[in-house]
Amino acid sequence: MNIKNHKDFWAGIMFIAFGLFFAGFGLKYSIGTAAKMGPGYFPTALAVIVILLGVVVLAASLSPKAATQRVDRFHFPALLLILGSVVLFSLLLNLLGLMVSLLVLIVISSYASHEYSLKATLLNAAVLIVICFIVFVWALKLQFPIWPSFINN
Repeated sequence: MNIKNHKDFWAGIMFIAFGLFFAGFGLKYSIGTAAKMGPGYFPTALAVIVILLGVVVLAASLSPKAATQRVDRFHFPALLLILGSVVLFSLLLNLLGLMVSLLVLIVISSYASHEYSLKATLLNAAVLIVICFIVFVWALKLQFPIWPSFINN
């Protein structure tokens, strides 16, 4: 087996693994029929589609006509910055509110990029905070603090 496109090969493996993982959970529920779907029908059907997509991507990576691509080195510090910012967001949300917690999340996760720019980060943060406010607070009316608790009191 000659892997021509390593990126597509590993992407196909990932799709297949995720599909098998979720199919395993979907099969624990009643599948039903197409006319009368059970709770496991949709997740299992979606998992099968993901598995098929993985097989297609994996097969294409083995084709002699595939573009030659190697997998780049994995950047663990960037991963830790992004995951850490999400965990920090969840810890700070009740204490600092949505606006400040989102700002912290965006600034820290943006620092993971090799193209980091403070100006672009703050502009991105402003746009994302406005969008999150419109979607989660105004449209969905979710109940969580918007501003830090010491400002609301």
